[in-house]
Amino acid sequence: MGSYKFDVVMSCGGCSSAITRALNKAKEDPNFGISDFKVDLESQTVVVDGSASLKDVEAKIAKTGKTIKSSAEI
Repeated sequence: MGSYKFDVVMSCGGCSSAITRALNKAKEDPNFGISDFKVDLESQTVVVDGSASLKDVEAKIAKTGKTIKSSAEI
């Protein structure tokens, strides 16, 4: 199991809500591999725990239309 941190451009609650909805949907899919996540609008970060790959989680966030400035395993 891994943890990833994403620095994502989020300017409002709608931005963070869009990411939360996308990650909740992925979390509900037992084949995707997200066990937990935290979206923090103030720090513009998203932390994801689980067995999903960095690239797969990155793709889920990118589908919301938000810009990912950086991503890393933590």
